Amino acid sequence: MQQPDISLFSYPKYWAECLGPAPFLPMSRAEMDKLGWDSCDIIIISGDAYVDHPSFGMAVIGRFLEAQGFRVGIIAQPDWSSKEPFMVLGKPNLFFGVSAGNMDSMINRYTSDKKLRHDDAYTPGNEGGKRPDRAVLVYSQRCKEAYKEVPVVIGGIEASLRRIAHYDYWSETIRRSVLFDAKADLLVFGNAERPLVEIAHRFARGDTVAQMQDIRGTAVIRREALPEWRGVDSTRLDKLGKIDPILNPYMEGAPCAPEPASEPEPKAILVQPARPKPWEQTYVLLPSYEKVKADKVLYAHTSRVLHQETNPGCARALMQKHGDRYLWVNPPAIPLTTEEMDGVFALPYKRVPHPAYGKAKIPAYEMIKTSVNIMRGCFGGCTFCSITEHEGRIIQSRSEESILREIEEIRDKVPGFTGVISDLGGPTANMYRLRCKSPKAESTCRRASCVYPTICHHMDTDHAPTISLYRKARDLKGIKKILIASGVRYDLAVEDPRYIKELVKHHVGGYLKIAPEHTEEGPLAMMMKPGMGSYHRFKELFEQYSREAGKQQYLIPYFISAHPGTRDEDMVNLALWLKANDFKLDQVQNFYPSPLATATTMYYSEVDPLHKVTYKSEAVFVAKGERRRRLHKAILRYHDPAGWPMIRQALQEMGLSRLIGMGPQHLVPPAGRDERPAGAGNSRVALTRHTDIVRQRQPYSQSQPQGGKSQGSKSQASGARQTGASTSGYAAKPATAGSKSATAAGKPSSAPGKPSKPGASAERSGGKPGPSGKGASPERLGGKPARSEGRKAAPGGKAGR
Repeated sequence: MQQPDISLFSYPKYWAECLGPAPFLPMSRAEMDKLGWDSCDIIIISGDAYVDHPSFGMAVIGRFLEAQGFRVGIIAQPDWSSKEPFMVLGKPNLFFGVSAGNMDSMINRYTSDKKLRHDDAYTPGNEGGKRPDRAVLVYSQRCKEAYKEVPVVIGGIEASLRRIAHYDYWSETIRRSVLFDAKADLLVFGNAERPLVEIAHRFARGDTVAQMQDIRGTAVIRREALPEWRGVDSTRLDKLGKIDPILNPYMEGAPCAPEPASEPEPKAILVQPARPKPWEQTYVLLPSYEKVKADKVLYAHTSRVLHQETNPGCARALMQKHGDRYLWVNPPAIPLTTEEMDGVFALPYKRVPHPAYGKAKIPAYEMIKTSVNIMRGCFGGCTFCSITEHEGRIIQSRSEESILREIEEIRDKVPGFTGVISDLGGPTANMYRLRCKSPKAESTCRRASCVYPTICHHMDTDHAPTISLYRKARDLKGIKKILIASGVRYDLAVEDPRYIKELVKHHVGGYLKIAPEHTEEGPLAMMMKPGMGSYHRFKELFEQYSREAGKQQYLIPYFISAHPGTRDEDMVNLALWLKANDFKLDQVQNFYPSPLATATTMYYSEVDPLHKVTYKSEAVFVAKGERRRRLHKAILRYHDPAGWPMIRQALQEMGLSRLIGMGPQHLVPPAGRDERPAGAGNSRVALTRHTDIVRQRQPYSQSQPQGGKSQGSKSQASGARQTGASTSGYAAKPATAGSKSATAAGKPSSAPGKPSKPGASAERSGGKPGPSGKGASPERLGGKPARSEGRKAAPGGKAGR
């Protein structure tokens, strides 16, 4: 992998380093006065409450910039109704840094059915409504109103996922890059340490935004391409323009052939310059904002190109026209080294909320205050997940020593610590130190996933470093238990059963999260998820090692409803599988189209961007419309009487009336006298600014939803990844000797998801196991069940090839 020109902590420190670190980054002038500051160099605006903890992105960025010698202040969750709250710390000397927070503000505020949420796990008292919709836009514009001449740098997950023209689920339209609408000066995407440190030091030495156009991991607005960069025209479907050959300047004027000589003469050795790589100083011209807004197929093509240009080792810059100007997106930033990761997590965090909040509880903090982030990134490539678009596919791991030191800090600093570490994880529990074994392949690969359709033969699946870390963490003085709450990638785990044994024996607190997402091949292919073969193998090992350890332990698998590529028959087959295995889901939410995710492209365009995009591409079935999305949700909750009328009607329309009855082979019972009709209930649809005006003006009775009962609540655990999917989980039956399956009666899951490590969101909820099944199992409809896959050499090149 390409190395940076200078490491994060090698920059000359700014003059204010002599002032030392602040107890907390100041949120008021009074705090600045106590520190002896007359002004701030950088002011961070955040949509989250300020928690000085390395799981909160703004704390990481603030402490990191402080370590560079800058005076950093934070304005957390300001009142956006006027500019005055953005002026409480005065005018920053260098720039404003703006972020919506750990979550996208729209996903934070609305359910997948566009209903208003009334809670916010990142706010004191779990109070909703403390940040505006599209917070990056609003905050940036207020900063410009406050101090017009001060540069505004936007970042965080909301800006990352909106860096180019994108589909917006809430307004159901294509929106411009957020950089245009926010009227900001620079956009930082991905984990921001590397680009931000360069931006800060260049501002400090007097550079202007016009002189900072080529920083990796940033996007800017330009009138033309950067000088001396060569363009590749990709404004038409999957046809890349030819790159002009790069001439050798040393060969100019050289003769075509040597002159004959009677005697041999000494010949000069011509030193050829290194041949430039085809992606160096090269940009891809994408279809314009106006074209992708008018043409869904071109939008899918643009999404495909974007996702192929995410490898920092070989990514080209992207250029997209918006009106008479161009958006210029530089290649992604170089991932952090282990030493740099250690440095970031060794900063002087207090690991508690700012004292200004008093005794108010911040739910997100309460869930992660004893957890440790051991790595960043994910190479799974799930199409509904936005981790790749934000953190990238390269795994960035901390050293054992750094992680163990943080555990000791938690033991010594966190009030009320009980000796239990709630998680050692990240986006995925078991990708710690897993990387491509071939440096050349790692730096040039454009595959969307390292594990789909099969695990690449270059991928290291040795879990020995993770096992070693777990063992050393358990042996620390004062540590009673190390739990693993991050989701386990079971297709990787089965490659190294030693890991499963270690996990099951020592680190499962009764429940373990895994994510099959579906049972049918069609939806799984669109998700880029493995088939059920890996799941069954993992389940067997989980049960075996649980029995050997003498423990009753539960699997909590998750499933997604209404994902692109999921037909009604697929949902019925999933429900039949659930009933055959005695599963009853508790809370269910549908697929949530988050900006820039590949599955969101499928949802909007109904085209598969995993393969070559043409106007003749096979259409992807998408469950759209309130009724069908509610139907898919109801089928997952086949046991809930509120959804039975809708399910019965759908089964009759599908010619599956045989699944209606009272026997174990039936999915739902026949209609009864006392049963409520579909759509009955006392709840009213929450009207928002996204509701069309005709519906807003309807009488109450006409604005009621049709179909099953809404499941619009959000768990407080929002944040471990910005998946773009809201899913359901259930507790399985304890793995005991003689059990015929992994499900039976037991306690409902209480294992919540966890808030995001810097830069990521969306959670899953646990469910209730059903009673033990007796008698015949429900039949399965025709179609393709999920395959049982084994490891083999994965094809090279593009995903889905």
